[in-house]
Amino acid sequence: MAKFGWIRRAHSVMRNMKLQHKFTASYLLVCLIPLLIVSAIIYNRSAANLEDSSMEFASLYTSQIESSINQFMEEYDRITKSVLVDGDIISRLGMEDRLAMDELISHKMTIQRVLMRVTVLKPEIGSLMLVTSRNTVHQYSTSVSVVNDAQLLSQDWYQAIHSAEDKFFITAAHDRSYYEDKGEGAVFTVGRVLLNADGSYAGVLLMDLDPFQLLKLNQNFVVARDRYDMRVIISTEAGEIVYHSDAASGKRTWKEILASQDGPAPVNDDNLIVLNGSGPDAKLTVRTEIPRDMLLLKIGKMKYLTYFVIVVCALFIMFVSMALSYTIIRPIKNLRRSMKQAEAGQYAPIEKQMANDELGSLVHSYNKMIVTIKSLIENVYMAEIKQRQAKFLALQNQINPHMLYNTLESIRMKALVKEQDEIAGMIKILARMFRLALGKDVNQNRIRHEVEYAGNYLQLQNIRFDNRFTLDCRLEEEVLNSAIIPLVFQPIVENSINHGFLDYSRQMHIRIEGSLTPERNILIRVTDDGGGMPPEKVEEVNALLLDAETDKLKLDDSGEKSGKGIGLKNIAERIKLHYGDGYSLAVSSRPGEGTTVELLIPAQEA
Repeated sequence: MAKFGWIRRAHSVMRNMKLQHKFTASYLLVCLIPLLIVSAIIYNRSAANLEDSSMEFASLYTSQIESSINQFMEEYDRITKSVLVDGDIISRLGMEDRLAMDELISHKMTIQRVLMRVTVLKPEIGSLMLVTSRNTVHQYSTSVSVVNDAQLLSQDWYQAIHSAEDKFFITAAHDRSYYEDKGEGAVFTVGRVLLNADGSYAGVLLMDLDPFQLLKLNQNFVVARDRYDMRVIISTEAGEIVYHSDAASGKRTWKEILASQDGPAPVNDDNLIVLNGSGPDAKLTVRTEIPRDMLLLKIGKMKYLTYFVIVVCALFIMFVSMALSYTIIRPIKNLRRSMKQAEAGQYAPIEKQMANDELGSLVHSYNKMIVTIKSLIENVYMAEIKQRQAKFLALQNQINPHMLYNTLESIRMKALVKEQDEIAGMIKILARMFRLALGKDVNQNRIRHEVEYAGNYLQLQNIRFDNRFTLDCRLEEEVLNSAIIPLVFQPIVENSINHGFLDYSRQMHIRIEGSLTPERNILIRVTDDGGGMPPEKVEEVNALLLDAETDKLKLDDSGEKSGKGIGLKNIAERIKLHYGDGYSLAVSSRPGEGTTVELLIPAQEA
């Protein structure tokens, strides 16, 4: 059953697709599948034919290289044999120490003429050397560079010549370290071992050639080589490199090629087309490498063209599909877009003219429904705003009578117990508090005013309780200048005194601190070191403050129990009403350690 699971999933995807996508997918499947099959067949056949043609070209290329090498071998075999014609020279090689001075001079001049004659026949020879059996080096060079005799005789390739069976030989490419100029690049050496009439070793003839002289191709083959990134490697029987096309084209230096030479290149490379060949005497082997990706470059261009045609056809099919389904999809899309707007709270009817068919009737009915819903929502919203305004005014006015009663009671008790002038001071402070409470509206009140109001209230309480309270304000200037609803700090300070003050034996410290949060809100903490509250009491008070979110629109508070944190709940409800549900009031406390009231409001300018 599992093997049919993909069929069920595909059916589910097709069933849940949009109608327009179903039309488009159907046209694409019907038209593109045959096009893809035909394109794949054409591409594969073209690639196979091109590879066959490339193999034929590579064979022809290798064949010409073999022909060039054979011609090279024949020419230099004939040139080196020309030295053997002069038997008098060969018979005197190695006998220079037994010749008279005039004979020695004549012998050396004869050798120089022979060497010069050879270089005239083949100007591409860089240096021509004749080394006798006594390791005497006679050399002739067409350049200013001179061979160092001692270093020449110490070369590994020179030492290997004596053990070679063939008299005519070609060495692998080697550096020019035995030249006086120590120049860059490489040379290979063509030579012949010279024998006396009795078959004994007489010497060796050496010709240093540039490796590029080994392979001379016409311009068409050079262009083809560069176009297909062909690599030609000519090696000796031992696998040592004599010629490398990477050095000829400048991709690599001879120093890099000689340093990395470790025998013949591997044959089993799937990305290469490799052809091997050799001369008639197998002295040199030819290896031609052609990268498959370069051969398939033209077919790759055809592939991209096929992709382009497929994309154009797909776009055309999609255009035709959209044009045919436009008259059906357009009213459905408009209806769906309007429903999305209604979900987001924007109740706007569809303004476009619709046809008098079933979809047009559906859109007409929908517009009537949207207009009706919008009218009902506006009525409810205005009623809620008025209710919030009434609730806010009732909550704000709820605090003043309670505070006024306590203040007047303090003045009365002080006047009864002590008939002093402090009464005038208390009345003055009370008047200042009235001005702060009644002289500022919501938009003009600042945190600075709230701190001043709370300070005046605490000053009155210090007169009553013999300076048992201190107020420490730690607010930055930006926080002090921020706007806040009236009568927030004083009820909190009043609760700290009413519920946290223990006795007259110790002072009570109240601290107001606040800071700006990264979200541009203001976090204010009012902390006292009073008696504190047990955990169950803290939980009860926070639950009461949490109910402020649901009670903020209630006008009738008769159901609330009197004396249960009415001041804090009043502040919490006003914060919710004025700033929204994202801002709140919370209480934390521990018995014997004091209480902290924490409120969060937005940072606003007055």
